[in-house]
Amino acid sequence: MGYYEENEENQNKQKKGSRTGYFLSGLGGAIIGALLILLAFPGVGLLNDENDQNQTDTPTANDEGKPIQQKVSVDVSSAVTDAVDKASDAVVGISNIQQTSFWSGKGNESSSAEAGTGSGVVYKKEGGKAYIVTNNHVIENANELEVTLSDGTKLPAELQGSDPWTDLAVVVVEADKVKTVAEFGTTEKLKPGEPVIAIGNPLGLQFSGSVTQGIISGVERTIEVDIDEDGQVDWNAEVIQTDAAINPGNSGGALVNMSGQVIGINSMKIAENAVEGIGLSIPIDSAIPIISDIEKYGEVKRAYLGVNLASVEEISQYHQQNTLKLPKKVTSGVAITGVQSNSPAGKAGLKEFDVIVGMDNEDIHDIVELRKYLYNEKKIGDKVKITYYRDGKKETAEIELSSGDI
Repeated sequence: MGYYEENEENQNKQKKGSRTGYFLSGLGGAIIGALLILLAFPGVGLLNDENDQNQTDTPTANDEGKPIQQKVSVDVSSAVTDAVDKASDAVVGISNIQQTSFWSGKGNESSSAEAGTGSGVVYKKEGGKAYIVTNNHVIENANELEVTLSDGTKLPAELQGSDPWTDLAVVVVEADKVKTVAEFGTTEKLKPGEPVIAIGNPLGLQFSGSVTQGIISGVERTIEVDIDEDGQVDWNAEVIQTDAAINPGNSGGALVNMSGQVIGINSMKIAENAVEGIGLSIPIDSAIPIISDIEKYGEVKRAYLGVNLASVEEISQYHQQNTLKLPKKVTSGVAITGVQSNSPAGKAGLKEFDVIVGMDNEDIHDIVELRKYLYNEKKIGDKVKITYYRDGKKETAEIELSSGDI
């Protein structure tokens, strides 16, 4: 063997020895590191073993290779579900049944058909009867009424009375099949942002007992209402605004707080292409006295003037100056277009073409303000001081109010 061959062989042996040393050093370091980790975190190996065992033991497919369906029962209970459990069975469906005529080949014959459906809330059982509050427009023009309970039981119902001004009505059914009565809450301290639930029958009885959740978007909202559909505003309804979904058929249903108490009677939904998430509900605090009157009298007893009225703003400038003879500075008020005989206004001497501009210490600018003051601030038997213009002169009269319609 030559010098170069021997030298090369020695160099190869040295390299192999170096590599073996490096390998043994690295292996020893890895073992020491692993031991240190196990000593510092004794659960690591156990966790990995458990995870592997769980993955191995959990079946994902049967012998045919199909996924295995695992049945898991979860008991979910929350403030929302508790509130729904408490109130939902008190919400019923109301069918408005009207007589219709159709061509049968033998002439015109009369038949009964469902004209629409809405919702209602059972709020009292007394004397073998169950009392249900709903909307006036739900029962309007009905020849018959039918109530459907939450379990599907159908009962004939009678109209106790209604009030178009507040869009409220009361119907009565036999109480023996009625199991649940709603609890009324209060809207006195209601705040925007407070969570609420709407319960009702949107789009008819097919979706009976539907539950939607939202928040209070606004309190003491004012919505203009045209009662007689003549294009003129007759009343300003004060309502609660919510973003809980309220659709046709929800009318008359319950707006419920997280305690399961009814705080509003759902009444209207603004239906415009550009508007979403605005539902309206009649505050229960203002609904309770209306319900009480309807129960007792079949209607709401309100203070009564006995006049026909028109807002001055709706009258042409010519007639304001020449017929009513108003001073140019007077551009608002309520003109009397007729006085009913033997009415409080007639007894006090008010006449046609008088223009009311004040009641007690309140300025009156239009019919809505007059009705609002009369209906909300005055009672039957109260006296009211009327300030009015006659032939351009301001005068006053004191009227003692009786019951009836304006």
